Amino acid sequence: MRRYEDFTVGDVYRSAVGRTVTETDNLLFTMLALNTNELHFNEEAAKATEWGKPLVNSTFTLALVLGLSVADTTQAGAVNLGWTEIRLPHPVFVGDTIWSETEVTSARESKSRPQHGIVGVRTRGVNQRREVVCEFARTFLVSSNAGAVDVYPGTDEPWGV
Repeated sequence: MRRYEDFTVGDVYRSAVGRTVTETDNLLFTMLALNTNELHFNEEAAKATEWGKPLVNSTFTLALVLGLSVADTTQAGAVNLGWTEIRLPHPVFVGDTIWSETEVTSARESKSRPQHGIVGVRTRGVNQRREVVCEFARTFLVSSNAGAVDVYPGTDEPWGV
């Protein structure tokens, strides 16, 4: 887990895994969000579009790309402060596999919260066709090494194997 001191402007992190989008992902997310745009769930309506098939809900795409970046950026309990410049240059379809790539764009100590830093990144999602499907900038508050809390409980029991 990266702490504030572990972020250097210019560092690039690529997700260790990709994630294939399923029809269940798209339908469930679309219904949970109460999105009634039939382009996401009506095959017949989607056939009449330039894509000829349903598009994956764009807010699911954003959430997936963000989620793929968490292990490299905010897994240490960081708090998101904001997102800007969200772009969706290519659509996502059921069956597409997405990976994330994140570049650190800024890092500074927090003025209002000692033992924390504010990190800026830009993240993009890339599909198996090498197309950028989502990109955004975001900032987050993350603890420094001095403010880190170890939540692993540990044990006094000896190994049994």
